[in-house]
Amino acid sequence: MLLCACGQPSANTARLQTEIDSLQDKLAHTYRPGFGEFMSGIQVHHAKLWYAGSAGNWGLAQFEIDEIKESLENIKEYCTDRPEVTSLPMIDAPMDSIGNAIKGQDVARFKNSFTQLTATCNNCHRATRHEFNVIKLPDSPPFSNQEFKAQ
Repeated sequence: MLLCACGQPSANTARLQTEIDSLQDKLAHTYRPGFGEFMSGIQVHHAKLWYAGSAGNWGLAQFEIDEIKESLENIKEYCTDRPEVTSLPMIDAPMDSIGNAIKGQDVARFKNSFTQLTATCNNCHRATRHEFNVIKLPDSPPFSNQEFKAQ
């Protein structure tokens, strides 16, 4: 009798399954940023990084490089279905180089590393058939209401 009782679904089991099904449906319809949204965010941080590093504002430069790293990690977590994700490791060396230039507070090294980073972005775009998306060194600040010089 005990064995039969354990195999029988209870009203509680049915209620829990309904709740699980409802939560799975909510998860399936929850907004998550797409690859393009992450890349647009990276583009803003790329520009801000240029102005911060060029002005020697190392605190802001570190913040911006950390934001780019965070966005790249989010792409790896949320965009696993995109084939472009497999090309992301090509950016690691230029990111490390910029990080070292920031730590050393070396503007010349920063600018050289940033140029390499930008070239790597474009190489990745070509490798993933997004060659129409060409990134360049910024020539005007992305925001007119932010000071990029260190205070």
